[in-house]
Amino acid sequence: MSRGGRTARRPSGARRVRGRRRGWLFVLPALAVYLTFAVLPALHTAYLSLFEWDGVTLGRWVGLDNYRRVATDPALRGSVVNALVLVVFFSFLPVVTGLVTTALLARHRRRGMAVWRLLFMLPQVVPLVAVGVTWRWLYGDDGLINETLGGIGLGGWARAWLGDFDWALVAVGLVGTWVLSGLCMMLFLSGVHKVDPQLYEAARLDGAGPVREFVSVTLPQLRGELAVALTVTTVAALAGFDIVYVTTGGGPGEETAVPGLLVYRLAFSDGKVGLASALGVVLSVLILAVVYVINRLARPERTEA
Repeated sequence: MSRGGRTARRPSGARRVRGRRRGWLFVLPALAVYLTFAVLPALHTAYLSLFEWDGVTLGRWVGLDNYRRVATDPALRGSVVNALVLVVFFSFLPVVTGLVTTALLARHRRRGMAVWRLLFMLPQVVPLVAVGVTWRWLYGDDGLINETLGGIGLGGWARAWLGDFDWALVAVGLVGTWVLSGLCMMLFLSGVHKVDPQLYEAARLDGAGPVREFVSVTLPQLRGELAVALTVTTVAALAGFDIVYVTTGGGPGEETAVPGLLVYRLAFSDGKVGLASALGVVLSVLILAVVYVINRLARPERTEA
């Protein structure tokens, strides 16, 4: 084709090669940092998982024995189960809460909405250690939650929440729900602003109510934001450490122990670096598998021409 009397020529092969080389020059600094601080440590961890090593003396090759221990040891296997339970509180409930608050805030825009958004987002800017300390006080025997229950005549429900074998994991999970709900809400609100208003007008002309409008118009348009929210919150649940360490330390017993906490305990307290590395590798593989499934499900469906 010609434009302005000149024939547009495609870049030659040598020019394309030079362009690729320049592109690599821009990528190499970030790639070097990523390889040095992410890929190489991960490979080294996988290598250490094949040894019985206390971190000081010479290690002893044990092959896959550490992985067998992860699969058979009730405490290690139970920590993975606890992490999967926390996915409900750290991922599912925050996503649902974020969708509900988004539906309310996006449809009914009134003065003061910025204050509500700030309050929901506040847990994201507070250090998780401070969050854990605060909720440990709230859950205490004489904390605000038990005092409130006693004040409204439900003193029989009062208990040491973080020390109760039946309720400790739920109590920790609800802290994660409080922390991550605001993040999900902000992601979904940002997605709502890019939805074409004509879609809402068409839905209203067809007689769609608020619920039908949200399910048929808003929710499909938030597919990308849903994938990001599920990915971030699921990783936070499976790789969680801060909140559990500060609130319960894995107790009572091992009821709230999670893989991240046990990796720390095995490596730095028990001197079992090889076993800690094996548990870390298993946790990483689990996270990658879950994230892969989430992103596969979030891909837009391809229609045949």
